Amino acid sequence: MSTQTTHEPVALWFERDLPARLVWSCRRWRVSDTPTELRVEPAVTPAFITHPPRRFVGWRFQATDDDGTTHMFEVVLGADGGWVLGRVYD
Repeated sequence: MSTQTTHEPVALWFERDLPARLVWSCRRWRVSDTPTELRVEPAVTPAFITHPPRRFVGWRFQATDDDGTTHMFEVVLGADGGWVLGRVYD
């Protein structure tokens, strides 16, 4: 499996609060498996907090284009509030 890391802006559409479609590199992709939320724990937490809250940062999902090509995508929130492609797995 190969991984491509990128920070390109992407367009992401939702259906029922879940990613449904993605446009990346002038290609349209349809989500073809159940998306998974990406969450991270705070870097530093007080010792008395045993279960720190995890912050939502994006989505991981499989998507397929019109030619049948399928990839696993990690899409994260950018600094401006838009969506950014973090990684693509072949």
